Amino acid sequence: MLGPLEVVHHGASCTPTAPKVRSVLALLVLRANHVVDTGSIIEELWGENPPRSAVTTAQTYIYHLRRLFLRDVGKRADELFLTRPPGYTLRLAPGQLDVEEFEELTRRGRRLLSEKRLAEAVLVLRRALDLWRGPALANVSPGPLLESSIAHLEEQRIQVTQLRIEADMQLGHHHDLIAELRSLVARYPLNEWFHGKLILALSRAGRRGESLQAYQALRHILDRELGLAPSPELQSLQRDVLALGAQA
Repeated sequence: MLGPLEVVHHGASCTPTAPKVRSVLALLVLRANHVVDTGSIIEELWGENPPRSAVTTAQTYIYHLRRLFLRDVGKRADELFLTRPPGYTLRLAPGQLDVEEFEELTRRGRRLLSEKRLAEAVLVLRRALDLWRGPALANVSPGPLLESSIAHLEEQRIQVTQLRIEADMQLGHHHDLIAELRSLVARYPLNEWFHGKLILALSRAGRRGESLQAYQALRHILDRELGLAPSPELQSLQRDVLALGAQA
């Protein structure tokens, strides 16, 4: 799920190629071990304008999934896809889904951070982030239900990235973070947290001129896109950088 939707069995891919079948599978996986009612499948695929044949078509997509898994997984496919009124359940065992591994590593990383075991926390959080192969469900055209789930996953990714960067900053890895932070502010231009860490990392690396340029770049972006000024915290950070320059 953490990238293009991919189903792998014994090293071989058995990912559906039909876009709507792939969307149904994504919805079932995100709600694994819970019943997904037929109405939710219809809402995901067609929104507020389903065709008259929506129920039959949804049943056909489930049939295609069962046939695909029967071909690639064998008789165990019958244990994976269950008909549970008013819909269907996809049964997954612990450890079969990358999202679960990501969340477990995140919990471990947070615990290590709370214990001030910074170097260990960085390693664990890096492992969590390395599970991502691109934007969540990158090969799925999301409807209203998947859109919210994808947004939640991407927000989790940002939060874990922030945790790992904060730990690296506390370890004094300012020089090593600059290139990554430049990439992050380019990817998330309205995320003030990433901008603030870039400004701080440049300053602590002794590159105060570039630090002030980074602040001005943020100010221009916020003014152009939102008509806003940087937050009071970032304005205070800019004053601190200026004060350091005056002292030097």
